[in-house]
Amino acid sequence: MDVRRLELLLALSRLGSMRAVSDVLGVTTSTVSQQIAALAQEVGTPLLEPDGRRVRLTPAGRRLAEHAVHILAAHEAARADLDPSAEPAGTVRVAAFHTAIRDTLLPVVPRLPSAVRVEIQEHEPPEAIALLERDQVDLALTYDYNLAPAPHDAAVQAVPLWENSWSLAVPSRSRRTTGTAVDVIGAYADSDWIVNSRHTADAQVVRTIAALAGFEPRVTQRADSLRLVQEMILAGLGVALLPASYPRATGLSLRRLHDPEPRMRAHALIRRGRTDWPPLALLLGLLAPDRVK
Repeated sequence: MDVRRLELLLALSRLGSMRAVSDVLGVTTSTVSQQIAALAQEVGTPLLEPDGRRVRLTPAGRRLAEHAVHILAAHEAARADLDPSAEPAGTVRVAAFHTAIRDTLLPVVPRLPSAVRVEIQEHEPPEAIALLERDQVDLALTYDYNLAPAPHDAAVQAVPLWENSWSLAVPSRSRRTTGTAVDVIGAYADSDWIVNSRHTADAQVVRTIAALAGFEPRVTQRADSLRLVQEMILAGLGVALLPASYPRATGLSLRRLHDPEPRMRAHALIRRGRTDWPPLALLLGLLAPDRVK
């Protein structure tokens, strides 16, 4: 099978139309059509079928596109092994949460060679992991907490990126509290709580510490944006956990938590066996230079 034809088939499976493949890869739609038709002759089975005025992959075409991911990755790895000086080339698809995109991913994108493209989707960890498991992205930047660790599938490799401490965010006029996390959280047993609307991990942390303090937190508000969470706290709608390093809005105070100290942990997740693909290996090396050799 011709590798270039496999690249076109894989691009069609991801982009959904020959026009999109043409625009992204800089070839004509007739070239895309002719090359995939030639690939169908090579494998001896139809790869496309009509779908209204467009075409779609047949079941055999979808299976071959899944194989193409591994074949092209192996081809890239072999090429790099035989020519270590060759520049990595390809498109790395990334699903990541907002903070990781802003603070971890975007700063390294300008350092990638022009032949390596990055396609970014903003997703919370459960969504990003689902995309990785379906092979719809090559890399997922996710997070969990030391008090709510996320299990990782055996088919996925996790590379630690960074950690940060989280504190209890309350209006500045709130009463002062001292002691352990259990003492501080326990002082707000009668308060409403604000948690993430797209992920359950921070709610698990709140419930874990609250259980140690002997109460069940009353979760009444859910929001994804940390800035919006701050505004909701200032509006008197509840209290919440926020990163200790996050810029505080005027009128907001952070109560430090310790014994236990909740910590968010960011990870880069990749499917096992993919780390030798040069574009992905290069990006991982920039994201976690001390973790990836």
